[in-house]
Amino acid sequence: MRAMRLATLSAGDKGGHAEQRHGNFRYVSVQTGEQPLTRYQGTFKCRYGYGRAAETVHQGDTGQDFAAVRMKGNICNFVLCDGVGMSYLGDFAARFLGNALLDWLETTQHPTEEGVERLLHDLTLPASQQLEKLQPLESSPLLLREVLMEKRSRGSQAMYVCGRIELTGGGRKSRVWLAWQGDSRIRLWRNGQEQSELFQTHCKTNERWSTLEGPVGGKPHICEMKGSAGDSLRLQLYTDGLNDLDAIQAYVPDEHIQVLLDATHTGGLEDDAAFIELEW
Repeated sequence: MRAMRLATLSAGDKGGHAEQRHGNFRYVSVQTGEQPLTRYQGTFKCRYGYGRAAETVHQGDTGQDFAAVRMKGNICNFVLCDGVGMSYLGDFAARFLGNALLDWLETTQHPTEEGVERLLHDLTLPASQQLEKLQPLESSPLLLREVLMEKRSRGSQAMYVCGRIELTGGGRKSRVWLAWQGDSRIRLWRNGQEQSELFQTHCKTNERWSTLEGPVGGKPHICEMKGSAGDSLRLQLYTDGLNDLDAIQAYVPDEHIQVLLDATHTGGLEDDAAFIELEW
């Protein structure tokens, strides 16, 4: 299983990274390793981190989460995906969908519900074509190969959250656009008060994207909102590997988030974990 998963990554996929240049910032997660909690401060403040489940690390396998951020001037685009473990190569779906959503956000002036839904359908053909090429290794046991081939016929799936923050009016006001399906956490604080109910009631485990069907379990959920000149806003996104954060409303220091990512107190993470936090 390990060899098969690693075989699905191109050389470029194996090397995630963060870079800053002329006030712009880009980060993409590494599915084959960990990203310690890291902080960036420019026009936006950002914290990000990534950890694989203990079992995944033990087996030398690939993490099924994917996270990326791109900041340019007054615009920040971001995505966080959680591959569905019961589907075929959920890490592939998370990575393919995450990259496609981020490219779409960067090249779309005004993202809309219709636009993202159309994209999710349009991606099924190229995703299925790539998935078709990902054969289990010849060295895999015959029974395992048969199971995997049958699983592949049902496609690869991932949950996702993506969005854009745009600062306006000389950087004092903001517009936020978000789209999501699945149970990844989306939490928002405005002037220190958490306002996450809007998202939490629409985070469902049976909703996701499929390489075979596009949106599954319904249409994408969309949220559009504005921040005034005097607002201090903090948007936090994370996958279920960091569910210990769910009950914590207070600001969590870097070192405490790192403790949760390491999970040494529980013998390692029970599930993969990706974390992005943006402040403006």
